[in-house]
Amino acid sequence: MSAGDRRCPAGFVFRSLPQKAFPCLEDRDIRDRLLKWSMQGRITAQAFSFDQQFKPYQKDEFVMAFFNDQNVNSSLKLLSASGQWTTLGSKVTKVEATVVPCTQISMSFFDRLYSEGVVRETGDIVKCYDDYYNDILISDELRKVLLLEDSDRYDLFSQLDREEFLFCLFKHLCIGGTLCQFEDVVGPYLETTKALYKDLVSVQKNPETKEIRIISTVFRVSAYDDNGLCYPSSESHEQTFAYLIVDPCKRHVHALYHCFGGSLFTN
Repeated sequence: MSAGDRRCPAGFVFRSLPQKAFPCLEDRDIRDRLLKWSMQGRITAQAFSFDQQFKPYQKDEFVMAFFNDQNVNSSLKLLSASGQWTTLGSKVTKVEATVVPCTQISMSFFDRLYSEGVVRETGDIVKCYDDYYNDILISDELRKVLLLEDSDRYDLFSQLDREEFLFCLFKHLCIGGTLCQFEDVVGPYLETTKALYKDLVSVQKNPETKEIRIISTVFRVSAYDDNGLCYPSSESHEQTFAYLIVDPCKRHVHALYHCFGGSLFTN
């Protein structure tokens, strides 16, 4: 291999696609919500292309190649400890990539919140006595369903339901950042989840049955360098996350990133 050949071990070469827009994150109403939820300026999405066929069983090689590609390494955004946007810029020596199921194509997935007394018909979220889960304030039935395994309604969503990418996005948005101001109604959470999901995943319609299915493969990822965990952050937190959403047809990969903390006004 020549010194100028930057192909990674799995042979994938990536290109940044800075012109790719994610309308959800540019929408004024959604940006205002993210600010309220202490996520604005701490969440971003980027797009990259890759040059050959992707097979799900290659996930570890693909993710390692992704992080160590020069084009990714020099442009993949993350927040520094001081809260400044920077790029990865380090040699990744180890990756963790967990497959996240992504099969849901309808927001009716969340209808059970209405039918089981978590959310009223009006959309108002039912309140409860204050509780805490890992320093996260729980003051309503929605957060109890999301976080407290011993709550009466936790089994509204099965373990498989909770692993779905749609559920993960919804939960992340509901919990928010350090200074999150919670909503009294569920609508803004559902609308933002739907918009973000639509921007990130790819669908295909069967020409014969007309059925729509999701073709994206989703991974929750973390990366390590010689000093330890380096992406999405050196500090681990369930609200600090990075997902890679791979479209095998277009050969595009979307990177969704958020670092837990107080909201930043610039992105």
